[in-house]
Amino acid sequence: MDATTAPHRIPAEMPQYGEANNIFELMQNMLEQLLIHQPQDPIPFMIEHLHRDNDHVPKIIILGPPASGKTTIAMWLCKHLNTNLLTKRNLLGKEFSSAAAEARKHYQRFKRVPDSMLIQLVQERLSEEDCIRRGWILDGIPETREQVLMMQTLGFAPKHVIVLNAPDSVLIERNLGKRIDPVTKEIYHTTFDWPPESEVQNRLVEPEGISEVETAQKLLEYHRNIIRVLPAYPKILKAISADQPCVDVFYQALTYVQTNHRSNAPFTPRVLLFGPMGSGKSLQAALLAQKYGLVNVCCGQLLKEAVEDQSKLGELIRSFFEKGMTVPDNVVMKVLKERLDQPDCVQRGWVMHGFPQDLDQAHMLASLGYSPNRVFFLNVPLESILERLTLRRVDPVTGERYHLMYKPPPTLEIQARLLQQEKDSEEEVKLQMDLFYRNSAELEQFYKQAITLNGDQDPYTVFEYIESGIINPLPKKVF
Repeated sequence: MDATTAPHRIPAEMPQYGEANNIFELMQNMLEQLLIHQPQDPIPFMIEHLHRDNDHVPKIIILGPPASGKTTIAMWLCKHLNTNLLTKRNLLGKEFSSAAAEARKHYQRFKRVPDSMLIQLVQERLSEEDCIRRGWILDGIPETREQVLMMQTLGFAPKHVIVLNAPDSVLIERNLGKRIDPVTKEIYHTTFDWPPESEVQNRLVEPEGISEVETAQKLLEYHRNIIRVLPAYPKILKAISADQPCVDVFYQALTYVQTNHRSNAPFTPRVLLFGPMGSGKSLQAALLAQKYGLVNVCCGQLLKEAVEDQSKLGELIRSFFEKGMTVPDNVVMKVLKERLDQPDCVQRGWVMHGFPQDLDQAHMLASLGYSPNRVFFLNVPLESILERLTLRRVDPVTGERYHLMYKPPPTLEIQARLLQQEKDSEEEVKLQMDLFYRNSAELEQFYKQAITLNGDQDPYTVFEYIESGIINPLPKKVF
């Protein structure tokens, strides 16, 4: 249900339930499987699919030229993700498979395996229970556009595709030093990765086809094919430079495959911005509201507007303002509830700042069903906050606001009459900072998916990070 386009009011619990339980993705995955497998009786098939619960297992393709390290990266990912590695070598070497036996004979005779035969081996392997249960990584497959089309026809769709790139000169040099352990199938290199154990060193063998001429021929064939393969995976493709330490390549690959892609599910942003006074929350909220049409919900501003309306609730709030007292949480929540229940907040989403300020308020907000789906904490050091706030001044004549460093007054006459507001004094700023950071630890624990950002940089750089955190799915933690 899309709250961003619906012309009617939708109870807030509906989209929240759908987002929290990934209902859209669940139904989309089930529909895909139904269309791919076309079972005679869809109901038992769907029940079995739900019981299998394998929509989130790895389905990865790693491509790259010879000597780019794709097999090493694939093996490391396989161990880390506890999934199955499929290479041309282990597909051809499979026992008790008539298709593999036929492919071996063909390879021994012609030194190549036809596309249809290779994809048949892939289909046979991916249909086995361990691949269905734990997922798979395809190393160097598909090699050609024809293989891509065959895999798509059979319904084998990867979730992540990685292509490794490096200059041909680097690859040729790297390939010349390649050695293989015939026992473990681990790949080593005479310069970059030589095993310390003498027993392993003595049994290493030089693989076939690694001469400079043979490598150059393979690279030429790879470049000719890869430009027709990659366009098949425009939204799930990640290019990584292989001309860097293997560990760095691995962590970039691991970070990518543990990232969920944005689905087609309707998404109504409900954003909370936290940060000490002077961290730039108001500016970031205004930028988000302007670019994405979100409702800018500033708690302090709502209370002021309620007072101006001269309603019964507004008069109650005025009495607290006049006495210099904090407005009680239950009164604040009445004002917030009235605003968040408006159709524009429900349909377009909102960005809130200034509330909640402590754990009790966060629980109160959640108890009424207002759960954010993105939470950001802006971290700014005390020195920067003091610089931003204590140098602010107001012209009592014109009401114009100045900053002694960033926006100094144009004349000495104006400078002489400028006043500092009490809230901008160093003592008050330090008090507010201390109060914020005392409560922020509990709030960060309460909002477990919160993203912490460095707010001590250009505001538009901060906005780019926030925007990325809203547009993209929440990252998984890499262990």
